Amino acid sequence: MLPDVLPEDPIEALMAGYQQGDGERTRALIERVSPPLYRFFLAQVRSRRDADDLLQETWMRIHQARHTFRPGQPLLPWVYAIARHIRIDHYRRSLRAEAREVRVETLPDPPAPAPRPSGADLSAILGELPESQREVLVMLKVSGMSLEEVARATSSSVGSVKQKAHRAYRKLRGVLKGDGA
Repeated sequence: MLPDVLPEDPIEALMAGYQQGDGERTRALIERVSPPLYRFFLAQVRSRRDADDLLQETWMRIHQARHTFRPGQPLLPWVYAIARHIRIDHYRRSLRAEAREVRVETLPDPPAPAPRPSGADLSAILGELPESQREVLVMLKVSGMSLEEVARATSSSVGSVKQKAHRAYRKLRGVLKGDGA
C-alpha cells in the first residue's frame, strides 16, 4: 500500500496510484488535472455545458486507457492527447448534427456586429484565433505545459508548436491593438 497523498506528489506518482487502484490518489489526480483540462475545453468550445461534458468524457476515456500509460513518462502530454481527440470527436459530431439541420426559407436580419472584446474577455479574444493556434496557446500559457509536452499532445513537432504559438501571439497583438491583423 502506498503512503498518504502529499500535496507536492508529482502527478505521475498519482497516476501510478490510480493504475494500482488507490482511491485517494485517484481523487488527488482528478482534483489536480481537472481544472486545467476544463479551462482547455472551455477555451475551445466556449460553452460550460459542453466543457463539462468533454471533461467527463475525457476522464472516462482516461479510465478505460489508464493501463496504457507508461510510468516514467510525463503524464500531461498523454492526458492532453486524449483530451484533444475527445475535442476533435466532439467537433466532428457537431458538424454532422449541423449538416442534418433543416434550413429555413427566410433568414432573420443579422445581428449588429459585436464590439471588439475588452482586455478582460479572454475567451472572446481567443475566439479570434484559428483552432490549432488557440489549442497550442491554451496548452502553453493556461495549462503551463512545455513545448515538448504540447508537441507530444498534439502529435506535432516542437517547431510546429513554436510556429503556431508565434502566429497566435502576432494575431492577438493585432486584435488587442484593434486592427484585427
